[in-house]
Amino acid sequence: MCSHYEGPTPSQLAATFGVEAAQGKLDLWPGYIGPFLRRSMNSDEVKGGEGGLEALMGSFGLIPSWSKDTKIARRTYNARSETVGEKPSFRNAWHRAQHCIIPAAAIYEPDWRSGRAVPTRIARVDGEVMGIAGLWEEWCAPGTSQVLHSYTMLTVNADSHAFMRDYHRPEDEKRMVVILPRGLYRDWLEASVDTSADFMRRYPADRLAVVERP
Repeated sequence: MCSHYEGPTPSQLAATFGVEAAQGKLDLWPGYIGPFLRRSMNSDEVKGGEGGLEALMGSFGLIPSWSKDTKIARRTYNARSETVGEKPSFRNAWHRAQHCIIPAAAIYEPDWRSGRAVPTRIARVDGEVMGIAGLWEEWCAPGTSQVLHSYTMLTVNADSHAFMRDYHRPEDEKRMVVILPRGLYRDWLEASVDTSADFMRRYPADRLAVVERP
C-alpha cells in the first residue's frame, strides 16, 4: 500500500506526458492535492497535452459522490484490485472505467527488516517518472456546485515480489501499487471495464530501486 509519494515537478510532468500542471506539493499524503492524468474531456478548465491527455489537480484519496465530506480520503487512497468493483467507495469509478494515471517521482514504503519502520524512497531504476494506475472521481460539497476531483491508486498482492516483499510489517500481506509500463499508458486510459483487470500486474522487481532523494 502507498500512503506517501513524491509528486513530479512541472518539468518532469511535461517531459514524460506532454502536459502542464501547476506546481503543487511534492510530498503527498492522503487528503493532499496532487496531479493526475486522464483522457481529455475537452474541458476549458485544464490544459490538454499531446495525444488527448489532460492533467487535473485532485485529492489523493477517492471521494465518492455520496460522501458528506472529504474526510473519507484518508481511507481511500489505495484500492485493492481484487475487490475494487465491490467496495462502495470505488465501484462507481471502476464500473464506469474512470481510469487515470498518477505520476510519481517516487513512492515511500516502510522497511521493517531492521525491526523498526524505516521510510524508504523507491523509484524506477531508469529515473523516469512512475505512471501509477488509478481511478478518479468528482465530488460536490452538499448544497454547492463546486467540483472537487479525487483519485486513488490501484494495488496488487506482492507477497512473492522479489523487491516489494521486503516492505511493510512482516506479519502483514505485502501490497504494491500498479506501476504501468510506459507503452501501456494509452491502453489503460482507454480500457473498458471488461479489460481493466488485465492491467493489474506487478511491475518487474529489477526495474525498481531504493534511491536517495536528490
